[in-house]
Amino acid sequence: MSSLTSGRVRYALGELAALPRAAVVVEDRYSAIFALERIRPALVADGLAELQVRWPATPIVFCDNRKLAEEWTYRYLAAAHAWAAADRSAVALMGTDEDATAAGPVLPSPSTAEVRAWARARGLAVPDRGRLRPEIHQAWEAAHHRPSASPEP
Repeated sequence: MSSLTSGRVRYALGELAALPRAAVVVEDRYSAIFALERIRPALVADGLAELQVRWPATPIVFCDNRKLAEEWTYRYLAAAHAWAAADRSAVALMGTDEDATAAGPVLPSPSTAEVRAWARARGLAVPDRGRLRPEIHQAWEAAHHRPSASPEP
């Protein structure tokens, strides 16, 4: 209830709404709202209604206890997985690209210190501190068989 009254749930739902499939699971009965003593029940009920109207694609599901919440979540995730496997356009909605996945994992960029040490070992002139010239990063990427990318700021 404090997340609802403080506004944290509003921000969380806003972030969840950007996902193709998301839900909020509450481990309690909806009727428990009307038994609250330290906060006006109408405030909570109105807040939940506003959230559901604002983000209708992200359901707020009430489950009586943790076991039921886990069961609902398991089934929801299984259904989402089946949907993604059956619907080719779901892959695009989820932001994954099969071609990128087939290419292998994305390797992390080296630190400036690593590139600087590599360049010095090959006799390239690099400053002791500060940013490296783009040519140095490009040489490192070429030596490590990576496609050229812009250096990190």
